[in-house]
Amino acid sequence: MLIVPRWGADYYRTIAEGIGVADVLNRGKLGHYPSTAMPGAVGNFAIAAHRMGHGGSLHHINELQLGDHIYVETASGWYEYEFRNLEFVHPTGVGVLDPVPQSPETPPTERYITLTSCNPQYTSNERIIAYGVFMQFFPRNANAADFGAPDEIAATVGGAA
Repeated sequence: MLIVPRWGADYYRTIAEGIGVADVLNRGKLGHYPSTAMPGAVGNFAIAAHRMGHGGSLHHINELQLGDHIYVETASGWYEYEFRNLEFVHPTGVGVLDPVPQSPETPPTERYITLTSCNPQYTSNERIIAYGVFMQFFPRNANAADFGAPDEIAATVGGAA
């Protein structure tokens, strides 16, 4: 699941494996690029979604501000990333998916998140890209009284740290 506090307490969206248009993106889901890292792994965890059409999940991508948190929830817990910058590229600009975005020759040593969507809204003229860097991991606790979710997103995910 993707959680972006800037986009409201109800922003809690499914991330599917793969970026198929009919089976993932057109169903309002975010899709994980299979060739990229998994959440929290060294390298680039990259996901795609429609911006507005087909139940788009990234319509507020342009509103991210430096330092905003982006969370990825998995069965084991929450990966917190911090937003760094936006970039606009041609639809063929696949360098954003490199293990170190836009730096294909550089071996990765950091953990990144990359959100990709179409720009402007309702078009595919270019892509808007949001980059973030990994900050910390919050493990999910087995004890229901101490769920483990970060306070910032506890209301969204239904538990408190």
